[in-house]
Amino acid sequence: MVIGLFFAGIATTYSMGTAAKMGPGYFPFALGILMFLLGLLVLVNSVRASAGIDQIPKFNWKVIGIITGSICLFGILLPTMGVLVAIFVLVLTASTASKEFSWKAATLNAVALMFFTYMVFIVGLKLTFPVLPFFFE
Repeated sequence: MVIGLFFAGIATTYSMGTAAKMGPGYFPFALGILMFLLGLLVLVNSVRASAGIDQIPKFNWKVIGIITGSICLFGILLPTMGVLVAIFVLVLTASTASKEFSWKAATLNAVALMFFTYMVFIVGLKLTFPVLPFFFE
């Protein structure tokens, strides 16, 4: 909550503009307020909660390693293999961290995310990511 208020406060030193023509302080201010409100919501829900935790579960380093590794692998693959292959590998490797991992579900999820990424970022926003591997272009 303090961080949200801090960023909202700093954002007020920039011009806000209007909703139709946003200034440089508009978006950081909105994000700061949103962060504060989410923190307030979490605080209120934690105070109202009556159930306690009997035992804190152990930190699962394997899952953190798999997720972090899949993100690093995405960054390594993106320039040479393209966004579609990098997304596919990211989803498949990150999915292996789940206890309910299934190749079918992970593959369907990867294909759906590849389609969504292509439609939004390549077709819609016209970003210049390499789409396919370098040997197909």
